[in-house]
Amino acid sequence: MLQGNNNKPPSSAQEGGEKASSANNNDDGFTLNGFNACSALLAEDDPRPNWETLQSIEARRRSLLERVELPVYRIMASWDGTCLQELGADLLVWMPIIVFFIVRLQAYFGIENPASFIESMLDSSNIDILGGFVAFLLVLFVNQTNERFQAMYQLSKRCCGLIQDTAGLVTNQFPPTAVESKKLLRYMNAAHIAGYVGLGGPYSKQHFFNHLNQEHNLLNKEELAELEVYNMDAGSATFKTLCTWCQREVVSARKAGHIDSYEAVELQNRMLNFRAAMDGIYDFCEQPTQFFYIHFLILISMIYLPLFAVSLAYGSGWGDELNWKIDAINGTVVVLQAIFVVGLRLLAQKMIDPYGTDLEDLSVISYIYVGLDNSNIIMSVKSPIE
Repeated sequence: MLQGNNNKPPSSAQEGGEKASSANNNDDGFTLNGFNACSALLAEDDPRPNWETLQSIEARRRSLLERVELPVYRIMASWDGTCLQELGADLLVWMPIIVFFIVRLQAYFGIENPASFIESMLDSSNIDILGGFVAFLLVLFVNQTNERFQAMYQLSKRCCGLIQDTAGLVTNQFPPTAVESKKLLRYMNAAHIAGYVGLGGPYSKQHFFNHLNQEHNLLNKEELAELEVYNMDAGSATFKTLCTWCQREVVSARKAGHIDSYEAVELQNRMLNFRAAMDGIYDFCEQPTQFFYIHFLILISMIYLPLFAVSLAYGSGWGDELNWKIDAINGTVVVLQAIFVVGLRLLAQKMIDPYGTDLEDLSVISYIYVGLDNSNIIMSVKSPIE
């Protein structure tokens, strides 16, 4: 990791949000030290998750990713991260079930047969047509949010890749004595962390950035003081400032003769692409799925599901046609339809913002450690003895 006091080469990033640890001693290992780290905490009343809570969520999140290939019986025996918790708390799941139950109670306790016009209005073919439209809109919603989710995942991984590319270029182009190389990687990894903090989600300066900065010695007191004019928790100003510092280190290295113009252009392109990738994440977060669309889906679901339940309830038999087996089957169909309609909508809503605290969200802590560890690994590589 980017720790400077022990001069040890880095380990690979550990999944589950656990802190990566250094391994074998190496006196020539690359470190990003040379100053006193500063915690520079914000106010103590930041309500967002602390570091321990974020690590716990990350560990559960990474564990959940490993369950997708489990056999059916183990998947069905799971509770953490399943749809059952969300479905059980959603009113729209229970509404059609209650409606079906009330109508069937009327049938069993002597209420007269429904009028013919009611049966005509609740013709199953009409309900099926409406259900087809609802299903189409829900599947379209899920596809749109899934594409958005995958695009944001690719942007996050691109940020990690560009840090790795920069480390590879720096270790092969800069002389070992160039101070710009260490500062460039420090600033770039700090920018990576600050970018996620600026999204305004659960990753705060107090609990997230300050912990990682103190752990890996990324920015010193003077550098943090320069950034105090910006609110890291709101917006990308701090991130873009750090990216600009990276670019200026490239310019400084070029003026000092450490790299030539072509090498400087290559590094500048990596800096600009890194900034563009994080800006892409901000662009997605700034414009989520339209509220009008989500409200429309919920509205038609609230109308469709009770109608579907009433249609099946009146079609299950009345008077001499009562049969509890038919009621059980139709009741199960009502439950399944509610799970289908509500479940698809909940799935899509969870994918709108992948940088929250849901177990389905992206593993930001793991991405940060990938950037930190890869920087150290690449910069610590020695040429083989010939």
